[in-house]
Amino acid sequence: MARQRQLTLPVLEIFGPTFQGEGRAIGQKTMFVRTAGCDYHCDWCDSAFTWDGSEKPTRMTSDQVIEALDQLGNYDYVTLSGGNPCLLASNMAELVSKLKERGVTLAVETQGSRWQEWLTDIDQVTLSPKPPSAKMDVNLETLDFIVERLDPNKVTFKIPVFNDEDLEFAKSIQDRYQPDVLYLSAGNPEPQKDGDIVSGQLRRLKELWERVAQDDSWGNVRVLPQLHTLLYDNERGV
Repeated sequence: MARQRQLTLPVLEIFGPTFQGEGRAIGQKTMFVRTAGCDYHCDWCDSAFTWDGSEKPTRMTSDQVIEALDQLGNYDYVTLSGGNPCLLASNMAELVSKLKERGVTLAVETQGSRWQEWLTDIDQVTLSPKPPSAKMDVNLETLDFIVERLDPNKVTFKIPVFNDEDLEFAKSIQDRYQPDVLYLSAGNPEPQKDGDIVSGQLRRLKELWERVAQDDSWGNVRVLPQLHTLLYDNERGV
């Protein structure tokens, strides 16, 4: 009898407890599981190490991932991040199933470029279609396919904004999908910079606030900081 192949995940980081820095769950205490691999290579990516080959992931079974989470402390909320965790199929489905069996609330962050059946078991799906400044092509038909299959109460749309063109893209996403709230964040154009980036981030946030506040064509929108950059600059694992 052939031995069943053991499913593994390409893991780059497991860290926490920390807090979610963006979107609907901003300020939520969470653990993070960051997987390797991404089908996008955004121009301003703050996690390029997930796809540029500069770091090699560790292959881990779902049980090993859970063991690593357990060693970090007690938790009831886990965020699956990347890269794009939606590149992973049955191996991620296994982890999702085992964490749900333990009563863990699960969140995932993805650009909405790939569908996986396990997304229906996620409590909070953050879809972050990338704006023009990313220099990536967004397939809106694929995004439509994903949105149509998810419970709208579990979906958050979040878009980083770097310039006027990005802001117009965000408005087109709001018009197309009519989310209950569209979350905007002032993007970080200096993801590799060492040291203090707070003053620049606050300036960009103020500019974004003022632009959106003065435009009454917006629907329900929340303009938020990337909170982690204000507290930890570009530090990883926080």
